[in-house]
This record gives sequence, C-alpha cells and structure tokens, in this order.
Amino acid sequence: MQKRWKILTADKEKATALQEALKVHPILCNILVQRGLDTFEKTKDFFRPQLSALHSPWLMKDMEKAVERIITAINHNERILVFGDYDVDGTTSVASMYQFLKKIHSNIDFYIPHRYREGYGVSKAGIDYAKENGITLIISLDCGIKSADLIAYAKELGIDFVVCDHHLPDELLPPAVAILNPKQTDCNYPYKELCGCGVGFKLMCALTERLNLPLEAAYEYLDLVATAIAADIVPITDENRILAFYGLKKVNSNPNNGIKALIKLSGLEKELHITNLVFMIAPRVNAAGRMDDAKKAVQLFIATTDEEAFAFAEILHSDNTDRKEADKTITEEALALILENDGWINRRSTVVFQPHWHKGVVGIVASRLIDTYYRPTIVLTKSGDYAAGSARSVPGFNLYEAIHACREHLLGYGGHFAAAGMTLELDKVDAFREKFEEVVAATITDDLLIPEIIIDAEIALKDIKQSFYDIIAQMEPFGPENMRPVFVAKKVKDSGWSKIVKEQHLRFSVMQDNVTITGIGFGMADKFSLMEKQALVDIVFTINLNEWKEEKNLQLMVIDVRRSE
Repeated sequence: MQKRWKILTADKEKATALQEALKVHPILCNILVQRGLDTFEKTKDFFRPQLSALHSPWLMKDMEKAVERIITAINHNERILVFGDYDVDGTTSVASMYQFLKKIHSNIDFYIPHRYREGYGVSKAGIDYAKENGITLIISLDCGIKSADLIAYAKELGIDFVVCDHHLPDELLPPAVAILNPKQTDCNYPYKELCGCGVGFKLMCALTERLNLPLEAAYEYLDLVATAIAADIVPITDENRILAFYGLKKVNSNPNNGIKALIKLSGLEKELHITNLVFMIAPRVNAAGRMDDAKKAVQLFIATTDEEAFAFAEILHSDNTDRKEADKTITEEALALILENDGWINRRSTVVFQPHWHKGVVGIVASRLIDTYYRPTIVLTKSGDYAAGSARSVPGFNLYEAIHACREHLLGYGGHFAAAGMTLELDKVDAFREKFEEVVAATITDDLLIPEIIIDAEIALKDIKQSFYDIIAQMEPFGPENMRPVFVAKKVKDSGWSKIVKEQHLRFSVMQDNVTITGIGFGMADKFSLMEKQALVDIVFTINLNEWKEEKNLQLMVIDVRRSE
C-alpha cells in the first residue's frame, strides 16, 4: 500500500536558540521544538521528570468533597465498593484503589461489570449487588460520568457515589457526592489528559495528606498507573510523562506481583519499556474481559503471593491465546468475505457481519482489516437477538458523525471520533451497510484513504551515532504526543548486503557518503526489488539498539522505502 510522507518542520529561530542552550545536534533541537519543548527550562523538566512537579490533587474540582465522604465512611465503618471498567485502565484503577483503602479500612469490596451481561460503565446489576451487600459508598473508577440515571437510582437506595473518570462529561452530570474529572468545564485542574487510573491516583494522594500517611502509600501503585497510561493511549506529556517514567522504574525494580507474574510468563529478561506494557501486559489484561470475566485481572493485581499471582497470570495468558486465535480466524474470514462480494473491494468503507464471530474481538478485527483496506471499518456479530459491533476509523475521519448520520438503521450507538460501537436489528445490516458507504463516500477525502507517515526530520547516515541515539533514548517513555522520532534518509543505496530473511522480512544494509548502516524492515520483502542494482532510495525509519550476545549496535527499524526522485 502506497503511503503519504509528511515531514514536519520547526521554528528555525527557536531551534537555533535551543541548540545554543543545549549544545546537542540541531536535528534533535528541531524535534524538541516541534513538541513544544522550546526553552532550556522546558527541556530540563522533560528530560529530568520529578515527582515533586506533580500538580496538587486539591486543584481538582470536588476533591475536598470526595476525601471528606471517604473519610466519613472510614470513621463510621461503612462498607465501600470500588467499582471499575473491565479494561486495563479500569482494572488497574480498581486494584490500586482497593489495595490502598484495604490497608486503612477492612470493610471493602470491589466490582467489575461483566462485559456481555452488563455492558460498559456503571451497571444496575452492580448497584443491586451493592445494596444486597450493605454497601453505602461506591467509588467508581474510569466510568460513571455518563451514568446519571443509574447513580440517581443508587441514591434512591441510599448509596452514595464518588466518581473518578476521565471521559468527556455530558451536559447532565450524575447526582454523585463528588465528581473527579479534569475534563469538567469548571474544573481548574491544570492537566486534562489523565487516564482513569491517574484520576484515582490523585484521589489517593489527597487521602494520604488528610490521613497523615506518607506519599509512598500512593506511589506504591505507580507501576499500575503506568500500565493504564500505556494501555489507554493517553498523551505522554506533563503529568502522564512523570507518572509513566516513575511507574516504569517501579516495573523494573519492584513490580506488583501480578505484573511480575506476567513478565515471567512472557519470558522477558531485559529492562521493560512502555512498549512492553502496551504489547505484553495490556493484551493479557484486556483478554480477561474480552473472553470471559475481567474480575480475575483485578485478582491478579491484588494477589499477595507470587504463587497466587502466577496462577491468575496463567489464566489471563490462556485467555489471550484464545483471543489471538479468535482474532486471527475472524480476520481471515472477514477478508475472504470482502473478496467474495464483487464491488466491496473498491468501496470507501467496510461493513462485515457473521453471526458466529466472538463479540470480544470485533474491535481488534476492525483494526486488522484497516491494515489491508485502509478505510472506516465496522465488524458486526450476533448478540442475543440483535447485531452488535465495533467501528474503527482512519486518522482524520470523524467516525461518530458518520454513524450518527445512519441512526435511522440503529437501535443504539456510542463512541467518539476514532472508534464507536452500535446495535441494530439483524434484518437491518444490509441497509445499514449501504447507508454507511453512502455517507462515507460523500464525506471522506481521497487523501484520508492513503496512510500517512509523520516524519520528524531528514537525517544523514553519518549523523546516526551513539551520542545522538542516547539523547533519543532519554526521550522515553514514548507514546501519543511524544512518539519515538521517525527519520528519513534520502538517496541511500544498497551496500550489496541487503537480503530477504525468512521469506517476508528485508534485512537492509545501506550506504550514503561511505557510511554504511544495517536495518530491518518487517514484512517488507516485496521492497527488495527497489534495493537491487543499487538504485538510490529514500528510507523512513526509527533508530534502535540491537543487542546480540555481548554486542550492541545501532540499527534502523525501516518503516517505508521508495525510489529517490
């Protein structure tokens, strides 16, 4: 698939001034300026994150009310329920808050709604469980902001709510005792991009102050906070960067028993980076809710012994194996379905449906289909008496608006710009498919149907040195708004040693001005024809450190290659 290349630029004056202050390579200064790090002070805070730079939790609207209500519950020995969503952010939030409170208040329980029986967010079944078990205070984490009716129902039953959430609030807010959510329009908290576990962490920090506990009582859960930040794809800026930075330190020095068990199962022996949390820890935790019941993800994280943690880790590992198998099978069936239907291949959208597909993986399958057919995609399956599914968009296209325009065919829908879910009558699937294609075809621009690679800077191969890489490494942890820098080197050629490995990957060995460097392009064997005969090519890549036995060498992780103009 042909891709668009977009090379970023930086304010030259700011980049020059920064280079004079930092005395590092000008290309690195350009990248820092592009990311808003345009002064010595800002770069110092960025490269040397400090826990002391975290904002005061008391700046968050309703923090005083939340802390007062929880302390009242503790003083009166009220039964508290910690309630959270079934994904990584929700389960880590519940595990950290539950363990934190358990050390000061034994009359406590937790609850994770079942993905298929109860659905997303605060559930009636969860409130009824609270009532039956004498609970008078529910702390909801990573959910609750959109549950006005259910929280009103809880209030009628004499159950108070403290809501900790980070999703966009509606105009109508739930009748909770306190709502902690920095995205509230009248909340003056300086940083708006915390994940649900991050909001819960701020509540724990406030409680440590009021209860005269050391801050370490909250910092103990930074590894869980970092896992939530990694999995929830929130910006790695400001507080999230500090929390992820120190959370990773804890992951690598003294991790939670559950994280330690998952690391052991995965066979990882090197230092863990945020990508390991994203691709190793997060899928296994999410698999619990996708394939069965996410409660065991919390049980993993609150396990008090290595043996108990390992037993739950093995269950999650098994769930993830089942998830991968379902994901692979359904993706293959969906791709075959597109090929079987004349006229679907050249559409501007994809809508596929099979009644037997597993509901827990349809969102992942939608993302997989975009890898082949780069366009807004919806994967539907049978759920009870209805069709239900997940939608994923391509960057720049407002998926939610497109689905909203098809609402006449839907029973219900929800989501945001990039992802959504919907329910419809089984006999409306074909009509919905046609309407969705009509809406997308009328509103999407041609360029959005071509994948775009954002390139931070052009570089010469001679600039790729250990000292240059060391500074890039200090920019970790990477993630949204602080991605690993992507470079382009132009007019390089095969040194004569490039080759195809394992039939699908391309081992690059390229040279420019007598400088040679190696790299790997996964799944890029089809690009070998460009390298032959030593034609000049432009390559897009990131730089990483390849460790083999005792040797360490810089190498390129090639993303794309094209013939030089």
